[in-house]
Amino acid sequence: MATSPPVSDEALLLRLRTRQLLLVALVGRERQLGRAAEAMGLTQPAATRLLRQAEDTLGAHLFERQARGMEPTAAGEVVIRYARQLLVDFGVAREQLAALGAGLAGHLRIGSVPGALPQLLAPVLADYKRRHPRVAVSVLVETSDAMLERLRGGEVDLVLGRPLESLFGDDLDSRLLLEEPQVVVVRDGHPLLARKRLALADLLAWPWVLQPPGSPQRTRLETALAEAGLAVQLDMIETASTVATTALLAASDRLAIMPASLAAHYAGLAGLKVLKVALPLRLPSIHLVTRRRRALPPAAEAFVRELLAGRR
Repeated sequence: MATSPPVSDEALLLRLRTRQLLLVALVGRERQLGRAAEAMGLTQPAATRLLRQAEDTLGAHLFERQARGMEPTAAGEVVIRYARQLLVDFGVAREQLAALGAGLAGHLRIGSVPGALPQLLAPVLADYKRRHPRVAVSVLVETSDAMLERLRGGEVDLVLGRPLESLFGDDLDSRLLLEEPQVVVVRDGHPLLARKRLALADLLAWPWVLQPPGSPQRTRLETALAEAGLAVQLDMIETASTVATTALLAASDRLAIMPASLAAHYAGLAGLKVLKVALPLRLPSIHLVTRRRRALPPAAEAFVRELLAGRR
């Protein structure tokens, strides 16, 4: 018995309608067919037919009806991720069209860890904007774990971050940009600055400002303390914001950890001082991270060329 030839991606996309994908994304978010139908301005019977058509086209059952609503199957999870990405990409296209309509030449969306800003991102971006004044640029600053999730979700074009092995995967590409040590910083006039000799154990009784759990800096600090037999419950405030960190340091005797270049930058702006203490804490280097098999927008391609040219 002859088997039917496989359907090509192009032929399947011709049969799959945008409304079907939007419904799948909404049902995945709402977990209720009625609410998804209402969001699309459809009756529930019409939404049921639309969902059944999508399942027939894809040859897969996407949702199971349960007492608490609609739960996606394994196939449903795959299609939900695709539909959500399609919506994000469409939003990016609309932003770029709006930018072109406003006389700009596109939109560059950069994700960065704070440590990449003073020495790496700021000087390159300043030159980039002089060369490309009609490009709209937005910069999001968070920890590496948060930024890589934004990259995977298509919210940023590229990331300057620290790709810990636990955060990385075969969906991302990275290129080394910057290596530098981490230092402990305090406000000018802090009592510890008068100490001639300091060890890591001397710092544990003081309050801290640390990045949230899961960030590379926090993970490596906890590992270093455990390896030194110094695992204690620290008095800490958690924040990923460098502005919040510097403000808290200025207002208290708290300690924080920063890359050396960031500490030097805030020495002049916020009066921070570096403690003379050996810190057994080596973070991964800062890398340029992009999504594999995803072409960069022209504005992002131009930025990457200039960024890498400056590192040669």
